[in-house]
Amino acid sequence: MTRTPGVMGQILLASRPISWINTAFPFAAAYLLTTREIDVTFVIGTLSFLIPYNVAMYGINDVFDYASDLANPRKGGIEGALLQPRFHRQVLWAAAVSNVPFLVYLVIVGTPVSWLWLAVSVFAVIAYSAPGLRFKERPFLDSITSSTHFVSPAIVGLALAQAEITPGITLTLSAFFLWGMAAHAFGAVQDVLPDRAAGIGSVATVIGARATVRFAIVLWVLAGALMTLTPWPGPLAAILAVPYIVNAAPWWNVTDETSPETNRSWRRFIALNYLAGFLATLLLIGIWLR
Repeated sequence: MTRTPGVMGQILLASRPISWINTAFPFAAAYLLTTREIDVTFVIGTLSFLIPYNVAMYGINDVFDYASDLANPRKGGIEGALLQPRFHRQVLWAAAVSNVPFLVYLVIVGTPVSWLWLAVSVFAVIAYSAPGLRFKERPFLDSITSSTHFVSPAIVGLALAQAEITPGITLTLSAFFLWGMAAHAFGAVQDVLPDRAAGIGSVATVIGARATVRFAIVLWVLAGALMTLTPWPGPLAAILAVPYIVNAAPWWNVTDETSPETNRSWRRFIALNYLAGFLATLLLIGIWLR
């Protein structure tokens, strides 16, 4: 008989440890490349976006998506916890308690600009899943909000470091934002059938699986194109879009009925994030050493 994890185990599962780096890395890279030093704010900010941020983002989602997750075969593993109702209150408390100390520190050491972006980041985390807002059920706004989850930590890092916002930085952030929208849209394709059955609106349930895959691929192409316009060696990052396009391309003509099969590519997508992160790190080291 499989033993159900206790509350700490449930919180850990809900936070998607495999995805922690996706929010911590943007903050750390943006802050470090600007200040070129590892200080207390770097450490606390990175830790904040590594664990508490993900406890809130995914924990809130798993609590308020429980009813629909019951009918989703993907849930119950690395792609999302199936939180039993008796753990919901504890997960929400954990999200609040773990985040508050970090947010207080970041506000104390921040500026009005960093406060604004920190507020945007926190709001996006809550608004995506919380009742009354539920941006995840508003087509296209769902992809925009999801992308904000990953891009805003980088902007917070830049704001805390008081970086000069150059055209190159603006183009890079814009490309990253398009990448985030594409990632969300493509991920939504595999859930078309269970989301429709649960009455959940999303970009994929509204425009259909086929159109959503094509939408995601176009966004990845645009993201790569934007990177070619950045100062050297930024254009090298355009190559990072290629594996994502190749991974999604076989589903160009997917139907709603066959949409669950895209989960195979979604699982490869998770691995691609680590590859892209590794290559992006090498590129950032090159920028650092210029």
